[in-house]
Amino acid sequence: MERRTIGATALGVGAVGLGCMPMSWAYSASEQRGEESVRAVHAALDTGMTLLDTADMYGPFTNELLLGRVLRERRGDAFVSTKCGLLVGEQHIVANGRPSYVKRACDASLRRLQTDVIDLYQLHRADPEVPVEETWGAMAELVSAGKVRALGFSAVGARADRRAGSGIHEATIRQLERVQQVFPVSGVQAELSVWSREALETLLPWCEARGVGLLAAMPLGNGYLTGTLTTGGGFEREDVRARHPRFTAEMMAANQPIVAGLRRVARRHGNATPAQIALAWLLTQGPHVIPVPGTKKVHWVRENGAAADVVLTAEDLVEISALPRARGSWE
Repeated sequence: MERRTIGATALGVGAVGLGCMPMSWAYSASEQRGEESVRAVHAALDTGMTLLDTADMYGPFTNELLLGRVLRERRGDAFVSTKCGLLVGEQHIVANGRPSYVKRACDASLRRLQTDVIDLYQLHRADPEVPVEETWGAMAELVSAGKVRALGFSAVGARADRRAGSGIHEATIRQLERVQQVFPVSGVQAELSVWSREALETLLPWCEARGVGLLAAMPLGNGYLTGTLTTGGGFEREDVRARHPRFTAEMMAANQPIVAGLRRVARRHGNATPAQIALAWLLTQGPHVIPVPGTKKVHWVRENGAAADVVLTAEDLVEISALPRARGSWE
């Protein structure tokens, strides 16, 4: 698989990564099976999808434990990305950016992952009660201590920016400017897909100007862009899509033209799928973009990895660019 680099330190990863969250958090709990997920991680590494993205809050903690089972055998094949800064309660999630907590969280992640170093340690969310420079400074100390190779930042998302009365990702860029003065940012993770392109307008240019990698989260639109979801089919109660405005029966039907457009392009590429076209489109957005599709099944891992071999034409790109944005946004 093609290799891409993250940050000024030029850390190399496969062009397509693996989002591990669905294996133990947020999606279809009845389909979460540990052994199958372990096989999916192995399949990703075999395919060249070396970037494995997780977080301590996924589970919580169980996602890192699952990855640790694979890393114990194949640490040299993997690029490990995990996150800190969010605590999960029974009914809520809160940010914790206190330096003492960040250092404890890192040590705990290292134990669960069964490794002595994290390749990319990301701040999941900035704590509004702690200056972000203090949190980032503690994370930088982890690099100096040899526990972490590089630091990343997760975008706060469109909803937070809208509530603050600013443009999408403006709050994130302000925070990035602040932490960049403390220690270099190597990666930024943000939602980016065919139906959610806001990161292309401001966040990606910021990353490109500084050699920062952009980890494209939700590159398949929470599964919608695969074309495999049934409109009005419903979701399990704990599935995040059960509360997502884009996944009401009405909005799923309204957004079908997006999937139909991906299918049209896919037909011009033999056995390609809508998901592969969506990922291939992301790969054309620049060498700093690394899509990180999440899945827990070997079949989808292999399909996603094969997207790196799909070469889109100028005609394809024009057609995809003309597709509508998603209806039923968080705003």
